[in-house]
Amino acid sequence: MLKNQHISIVVPIKNEAENIQKLTREINKACNKIKFEILFVNDGSNDNSINILKILKKENKNLRILNHNFSKGQSAALKTGIHNSTYEIIVTLDGDCQNDPKDIPAMLEKFTNHSENNLLMIGGVRVNRKDNLGKKIASKFGKFFRKHLLNDNHPDTGCGIKVFHKKLYLLLPYFDHMHRFFPALATREGALVLQHDVNHRPRSKGSSNYTNLGRLFVSIFDIVGMIWLLKRYPKNLKINEIKK
Repeated sequence: MLKNQHISIVVPIKNEAENIQKLTREINKACNKIKFEILFVNDGSNDNSINILKILKKENKNLRILNHNFSKGQSAALKTGIHNSTYEIIVTLDGDCQNDPKDIPAMLEKFTNHSENNLLMIGGVRVNRKDNLGKKIASKFGKFFRKHLLNDNHPDTGCGIKVFHKKLYLLLPYFDHMHRFFPALATREGALVLQHDVNHRPRSKGSSNYTNLGRLFVSIFDIVGMIWLLKRYPKNLKINEIKK
């Protein structure tokens, strides 16, 4: 059944020169039975990322490069990739090689098994996270506030690997850091949001673009913004045309 799937894999990157080649190789191996494109969105990297991508593009005809001339953040990079994607089924991956492309086929299988839902998201849940203690603590605080202030019960909204309909994404209001709230926003649109346990790997090369303290403060500010948005954003608005 996966042979009939056409997917767009969107990978936002910033200064991931040491990880891009490995990630591309892993995606190609994991998805060798699927028709797919890879959209790397270079978010203003100042390392050698863009040059490595150009070399990889010559070797991979299904690889596309979208370039930001300055860094606009992960949500903006995802928006660029999704809006420019070819196919209706979107897969997102972080560019640091902590997400495992081997999880893509199983997530697509679950997606296909629930294809009767016009709006669907499969969110990865990292099993045995390989992050440092500070990052785990910051994530736990963020999860606590999301659950109690936003009624967001998704167990791992920060996991980068997700599968969803492009049309679902296009229904969501865009704002900076919105990627942290994909499941909550999708649920509000009436989408079915399911979880799937995924592998999580330690970052072996490069460094994170976030500090733990910065991640925590941004998360709190974003949650306050989400509370404001959800109070003013119509819940699951249905529109139909009356012709008679």
